[in-house]
Amino acid sequence: MEDDAPVIYGLEFQARALTPQIAETDAIRFLVGTQSLKYDNQIHIIDFDDENNIINKNVLIHQAGEIWHISASPADKGVLATCYNKTSDSKVMTCAAVWRMPKELESGSHESPDDSSSNTQTLELLCHLDNTAHGNMACVIWEPMGDGKKLISLADNHLLLWDLQESSSNAVLSNSAALEGKGQLKFTSGRWSPHHNCTQVATANDSAIRGWDTRSMRQIYYIENAHGQLVRDLDFNPNKQYYLASCGDDCKVKFWDTRNVTEPVKTLEEHSHWVWNVRYNHSHDQLVLSGSSDSRIILSNMVSISSEPFGHLVDDDELSDQEDHHQEEKTKEPLQDSIIATYEEHEDSVYAVEWSSADPWLFASLSYDGRLVINRVPRALKYHILL
Repeated sequence: MEDDAPVIYGLEFQARALTPQIAETDAIRFLVGTQSLKYDNQIHIIDFDDENNIINKNVLIHQAGEIWHISASPADKGVLATCYNKTSDSKVMTCAAVWRMPKELESGSHESPDDSSSNTQTLELLCHLDNTAHGNMACVIWEPMGDGKKLISLADNHLLLWDLQESSSNAVLSNSAALEGKGQLKFTSGRWSPHHNCTQVATANDSAIRGWDTRSMRQIYYIENAHGQLVRDLDFNPNKQYYLASCGDDCKVKFWDTRNVTEPVKTLEEHSHWVWNVRYNHSHDQLVLSGSSDSRIILSNMVSISSEPFGHLVDDDELSDQEDHHQEEKTKEPLQDSIIATYEEHEDSVYAVEWSSADPWLFASLSYDGRLVINRVPRALKYHILL
């Protein structure tokens, strides 16, 4: 019987990088990257066994440096990209590389090695995303739904489009664009839209959000003061092609229709400190997660701007005929947006929150002290139509 109680796992190191293993759609699996100055950094492969409510882990050594960002290939379970710090000539650079994990660890398993302390394995370097000319890497984003051969990296003020060739052992820069203007222009984050045949990317720099066409590398929309302060993160609604969520240091989460960016469609003001992360649920886009330096994760029900504004979270085939009939009688009115739950298992800044790619009702969050928490959408919400 599944339980709504959170499951907590502590890494020995500070950490801020988290991703679901996107290509793994059967097992519940997350990858976490550590930030240690003294020791070799690690990637923890976290397998969640939801039947027994336990976490199994495997550890990979990431000798390249402390990990600032991690992203998983949408097509190949074994491939991932990291952005990490490297010191050369007493200067710290943030670099990016594509890696492969050992074959036996590619698929989600529920077995932990017997003696996990000694059983650490290393990552195989596939290729560097060479950025010496372009500056510090902020993040690497994969083409969604793609074959895992196209990715974009954001380095200082450059947006770089890469093609991975020769079994991903070589990255070729196929196109690029640069932010132009006064001052030190630096990208903070970006997301690749799953819509429009994957030809649109949104980026954040300072308090602005920009949309780009990946074919021409031209700007297609510009939200000048999207937030009162730095924009930290973006995410596209998986089901509504023009809808984009953003969050930032003004403690707000905002929702935009990219066809008309003069003002946000909705604004959430529930956090009391910087909001680092915003994520739409992949299956039910009314469910939106945000994580903040206030140590909280908030699960919001943004049903009014979702693809199902009249509410419906239960699969049709789960309803009996009698229930079906009862539903039809209800008057169809758009539902009210609300805060579903606030999760307070963290004691430090929550730098990352991510939905599982295998279970739409489950998510992981990571705070800087290395605490990873796995939580579920409240069962009451899952089994009832939202009212």
